[in-house]
Amino acid sequence: MAAPVVARTRAELRAALDARAAHDVSRVSFVPTMGALHDGHARLMAHARPLADTLVVSIFVNPTQFGPGEDLDAYPRTLDADLAVCEREGVDVVFVPDVEEMYPGGVGAPGEPVGVMVDPGPLGTVLEGAARPTHFRGVLTVVAKLFAAVRPDVAVFGEKDFQQLALIRRMVRDLALDVEVVGHPIVREADGLALSSRNTYLSDVQHEQALALSRALAAGAGEGVVGRDAVLKAARDVLESAPGVDLDYVVVTDPYLGEVDDDFAGEARIVLAARVGTTRLLDNAPVTLGHAPASPAPSEGR
Repeated sequence: MAAPVVARTRAELRAALDARAAHDVSRVSFVPTMGALHDGHARLMAHARPLADTLVVSIFVNPTQFGPGEDLDAYPRTLDADLAVCEREGVDVVFVPDVEEMYPGGVGAPGEPVGVMVDPGPLGTVLEGAARPTHFRGVLTVVAKLFAAVRPDVAVFGEKDFQQLALIRRMVRDLALDVEVVGHPIVREADGLALSSRNTYLSDVQHEQALALSRALAAGAGEGVVGRDAVLKAARDVLESAPGVDLDYVVVTDPYLGEVDDDFAGEARIVLAARVGTTRLLDNAPVTLGHAPASPAPSEGR
């Protein structure tokens, strides 16, 4: 399989894409990443590969989504291994910009605004936004910049960062961006832990402790027929009794992160965040609340 073209500037990226368009391979699918690629990223690429003629992956550790005291400098950077993953998955172009390419005016201290940025609105102030007030401003800003550079027809994101996915969909809708946003289900390790680049920070003991997150989701989902409050209680019981797990939040929302009450029936989402050691982990799972509508009984003919 041919190695992907590596573009380090917007001009190189545009030249690579224009060259492919000249050969009638112009429809573009896109998977944005921060590198440290794992099997979850590979699954996103495999999902995106058949959606277009050209598959682009970006690798960029975005400084504006990190707040004060967060792990920007420690975030793993494994470009050679990442490029090998991209080649294996049939990626055509890998966009690897530096900070100056993405932020020509430079960036300041973590959490400080940088020129024109995308305001995430009220949805960006809850859950992860409450814990990390400047995070989604940085995420949406860099995704908007990457969309402008790549000009994809379709972009694929994992559902693990469920609030991020909801906000990107909202940004695309509200700013009338001509990109189809596709969510891909969470990819998990064999023991149930959601795949994340941050899992590399966990010791063996902490890895075992972190399995409480997926157990809590399963326990909560099992109570869906009873209602929201039962789901939350089941999930909290697991998390609050788990050694080494410091729960930040666990909530039940509608599929768009809207609030639901205990009378809500239908498809919903359990969303949680917890810290294991110094590592902050996110996870979520779908849940059906209330009783599913009964199928009508067959009529008896005479």
